[in-house]
Amino acid sequence: METYKFLLDVALILLSTKVLGLITRQLQLPQVVGALLAGLIFGPAVLNIIQPTDFLSSLSEIGVIVIMFGAGMSTDIKELKHAGTSGFLVALIGVLVPLGMGTLLGFLFSPGESDPSKILQHVFIGTILTATSVSITVETLKEIGKLNTKVGNTILAAALIDDVLGLVVLTIVTSLAGDSVNVALVLLKILLFFLFVAVVAFLGVKLFTWYENRFQKNLHRFPLLAFVLCLGMAFLAEEVFGVADIIGAFAAGVIVANTPRGAYIESKFQPLSYLLLTPVFFANIGLKVAIPSMNWQIVVFAVLLVLVAILSKLVGCGLGAKAYGFNWQESLQVGLGMACRGEVALIVANRGASMGLMPDEYFGPVIIMVVCCAVFTPIALKLAFRTRRGTPETEPATPLVDRYVMAEKLGDMKDEDAQAVMAAKAGKPSGK
Repeated sequence: METYKFLLDVALILLSTKVLGLITRQLQLPQVVGALLAGLIFGPAVLNIIQPTDFLSSLSEIGVIVIMFGAGMSTDIKELKHAGTSGFLVALIGVLVPLGMGTLLGFLFSPGESDPSKILQHVFIGTILTATSVSITVETLKEIGKLNTKVGNTILAAALIDDVLGLVVLTIVTSLAGDSVNVALVLLKILLFFLFVAVVAFLGVKLFTWYENRFQKNLHRFPLLAFVLCLGMAFLAEEVFGVADIIGAFAAGVIVANTPRGAYIESKFQPLSYLLLTPVFFANIGLKVAIPSMNWQIVVFAVLLVLVAILSKLVGCGLGAKAYGFNWQESLQVGLGMACRGEVALIVANRGASMGLMPDEYFGPVIIMVVCCAVFTPIALKLAFRTRRGTPETEPATPLVDRYVMAEKLGDMKDEDAQAVMAAKAGKPSGK
């Protein structure tokens, strides 16, 4: 007998994630935390009103693809040129240290394991910790007037490179997952995938440019073509190259970001994401958390995961800043600014669980880690700036800072006004 309970499930997810998201926002936490709590409260862990289903899993899979597609569209390759040596050093060491410390933490909880698949599981714990979410950091720096400083600019630049490096690590680790893996073949497929992305990027930009010149008035077709590209590359990444589908979606987003209407396309995908797909994805993660299975070992693991998450970024990114010539106080500020985790860590954890790289009972500790980092970062960052002697000199706004400011302004504008602003910034007609 056909059932329509999935309609009620989706309606309840959308309403509860919005309400709890607004509450967590008032507490200066990411709204994604509210979506996770909605899944926890209404799922098997507490009230058991909503159960995980194949439909919700499929919908959340599309959701994570769209989220990563949006992350790619927010990554402009041209901006990497403005990241500079300081941003690269902070990002590089800030990825390697969490990767190593997270892997060590995995080994501590499974000593004596020499099976390659188990070793990969330990490495995956470190992979989760490589991700940085700087949205809370940016808001904190803006609040205390420190965004346009050397520290603020470095954090923004490092976060941009951090995302790319973290996804490269994820690509390698997930590609090596499996019972019988030929390492040489895996590395060859990864190399072929990146060559494929380069070819598609070249042809895609040419195609979008030609299409814009010929059909400039039909802007609504651009998002459709972009979504087809996203889904196609996600499929090919998974099925042909053995790379995670979210990597293909992210690559598609980067390609679209460098097309003439990249900003316009990105603005059109935001409603699709926040109205349906993003709430369902994060609530579905909450549905998978089984609180009764969190025995004392898992609780200890959660505590250590939080400590390692904070210390690894503090040490890694701080050392990167110090190596570039920052003083100890500025290095501490950079490290604290990069310590926050968010949606990318949850996406990576979800992907690992689906591939058998992470036990489902680890979802609870990962969620606890994300929430704790989100609470810790703004408080510690304000204290770090307050204790500094003197006031850091404000620097001219960089393209990275301009992008965050522009994104905030566009979010408050009407659709047609936002299109006009983006067109003016690109030096092109708005297409109205």
